Formats: sequence, structure tokens, C-alpha cells
Amino acid sequence: MLSDNEIQDVLHNARTIAMVGLSNRPERDSYAVARFLQRNGYRVLPVNPNLREQILGEQPYASLRDIPVHVDIVDVFRRTEFVPQIAEDAIAIGADVLWMQLGIVNQAAALRAQRAGLGVVSDRCVAIEYRRLMREVESVLY
Repeated sequence: MLSDNEIQDVLHNARTIAMVGLSNRPERDSYAVARFLQRNGYRVLPVNPNLREQILGEQPYASLRDIPVHVDIVDVFRRTEFVPQIAEDAIAIGADVLWMQLGIVNQAAALRAQRAGLGVVSDRCVAIEYRRLMREVESVLY
């Protein structure tokens, strides 16, 4: 698992986040987090095989493996039992980090991703961590 300093580095250097399970419903947490991330300079690529229309200005992909650009962070908004396949897909596309949102923990998938060279964050919200860790960076820089 990544330390706070490592997460801070990831959030500082990342540009593209693939959000697996992003909903097109504004009342859902995934939508709010995606919108927050976009407002803070990230490109958020929706990954949801049930969606065809753009979400927050981005065309959704059915699978991580369909994304034609490098993905820095794979942000998982799916139930724990889906994480092993998502981890395999994240490994296959050469993502840098597998990030499991609050309440999502899968030790076997985390270990598999780590062994393949991915950073892993588990049971944390990327938006909360951004607010907590990046404000520290901004206060030092300015």
C-alpha cells in the first residue's frame, strides 16, 4: 500500500484517471468525485459497459482495455468481488496505480497488482485524499 507521501506524488503527477463504475447519475458518489477531479485538472475517463452517452464530456469505455491512452490511476467504484478482474485489466493496460474507493478492499487483487509493479491504494476516496494531501503541497508551494 502506498504511503501518504507516495499518494501525494501520485496525485501531483497523475493526469488521467480511469473511473471504473462511474455513474451518469449526478446524485451518485462516483459522479461527484469525477466532477471534483475534473475541476482539479484531471482527465476522468468513464469505464462502464452500460453507458453509451458522454459523461462529464467524456465518452465512456466498456472496459479498461478499450482505453487508447495511458492511464495513471484506475479508480474503482465497483463491489469488492469485481476487483480481481479490474486489477488484471489495470495490469494489462500498464496503469500506474490501482485505487480502491472507500469500503473496497481486496487483498489478493492488491497483492497481484503490487507484484506487477502497480501502486495500490485501498479503502480511500481519491477526492478526500486530494483535499487532505494536496492542500499541504499547495501551502508549501505558495
